[in-house]
Amino acid sequence: MKEIISTVEFENYLVKEPIVLTYFSHSKCNVCKVLKPKLSAAIKEHFPKIKQLYINIEKHPELTGQQQVFTIPTVLVFFEGKESIRKSRSFGIGELMQELERPYSMLFKRNSL
Repeated sequence: MKEIISTVEFENYLVKEPIVLTYFSHSKCNVCKVLKPKLSAAIKEHFPKIKQLYINIEKHPELTGQQQVFTIPTVLVFFEGKESIRKSRSFGIGELMQELERPYSMLFKRNSL
């Protein structure tokens, strides 16, 4: 996952990438330390065209607030710049993968025509 260094950088990814997955967390979250690498590997394997971003909520409280993230871990998925999926606190990787399947296949099937 690419760590975001500014709000502008984050907004640029939303404009230029068709699908962006953002992972909000911080370095003291023990659940996040286990979940983040597993989620990243699953996304790379099943949905390679999704751009993965990491946002450290301690470094970017303004961006965290703008996205209304109040608990960690939180995953936001943006399709063509619009938030489409939000998962917070306790969620399964399989559950997220199922939710990504249909819109991902529709977006990239449409773009390949």
